[in-house]
Amino acid sequence: MARRGARTGGQSAAGRDASAVLAEGSGDPFFATTLAKGLMVLEAFETGPTHLGNTELAHRTGLPRPTVARLTHTLAHLGYLRADTTKAKYGLGARPLRTVRPLLTSMKFRQAARPLMQDLAESVRGTVSIGLLDDTSMVYVETARSGNVGPHVPDIGLPISVVMTAMGRAAAALLPVVERAELERRLKADRPERWAAFRDSYRRGMRACGSLGFATCFGEYMESIHAVAAPLFYARDSRRAFAINCGIPAFRLRRGQLEAEIGPRIRSLAAGIRALVNEGAPVLEALPGHQRKLTSG
Repeated sequence: MARRGARTGGQSAAGRDASAVLAEGSGDPFFATTLAKGLMVLEAFETGPTHLGNTELAHRTGLPRPTVARLTHTLAHLGYLRADTTKAKYGLGARPLRTVRPLLTSMKFRQAARPLMQDLAESVRGTVSIGLLDDTSMVYVETARSGNVGPHVPDIGLPISVVMTAMGRAAAALLPVVERAELERRLKADRPERWAAFRDSYRRGMRACGSLGFATCFGEYMESIHAVAAPLFYARDSRRAFAINCGIPAFRLRRGQLEAEIGPRIRSLAAGIRALVNEGAPVLEALPGHQRKLTSG
C-alpha cells in the first residue's frame, strides 16, 4: 500500500516546478527531499540540449542554483552525470543505463512484437511504436521505422503528451475508471490550458477505442505527422498501461486512409501481439457510450 502523500502509478517530476513536487511530499515522514531534488536534476535532461549548466538546471527544476551545484557535483561523482569542464556543463553519465536495462528486460513482449511492428512500419512507410503510460506522458519502450519517416523519429525513452496524442488516448482508455479519473485530474492540474484545448478530442479518442478499437490524431501533437493508436494491454499487477501506435508523414496519406486502412491494421497488430504473449483482449471499463472487449476486428 502506498504511504500517505506518495503517488502511485509512476509519477514523473520532469518539467514540473520544485515547489509542486516537494509540496506533494510534505507531511510524509518517509519522503526523502534530497533524493527527490537529485532525481529532478536527472529528469531535467529528458528533452532538449544534452548538456546543461547549473544555471540552466536551476531554471528547469525551480531549485536554487547553490542546491543544484551540490547535486550535480554529487551526481557526477557517482557517475550519473558527466562534467564537461570545457563548457562548464553537465551531461548524463553511463550509470543511468544500468537502471533502464532491467525495466526493459521485464517487458519481454517487446522482442516478440518487434518483427510484426517492423513489417507494418515498412509497409506504410512510417513508424510503429509501443508506449507505456507514465503519469501525464507516454514513454516509448519499443519502436520500428521505415527508411525516411520525416522530422519525428521516435526512440526508446522519448516522452510524449498523453492528452495530445493517439497513443495517450489509447492507453488512457485501458485504465480502470478510478485511475482514469485521477489521470484527468492530473492532466488538468499540470497543464490547464492544454487540457482545455484538447479535452474533447482526448475523450473522443477514448470513445473511439471502445467503438473502433483505435484512436486517431491528425497533427495535434506534431503538425506534419498523423497517427493512429490501439490499446495493447493493462498489466494489473504492475498497473502499467501499454498502447501501440503508427505515425505517418501527413503528405503520404490519402484522405480517409488513416481511419479506413491504417486504423484496422494497428488494431489487428495489437491483437496479434497479445496472442503471441498470451494476453487477453482488454475490456475498456465505462467509456462514455461504449463498453466492449477488443478483438482483432
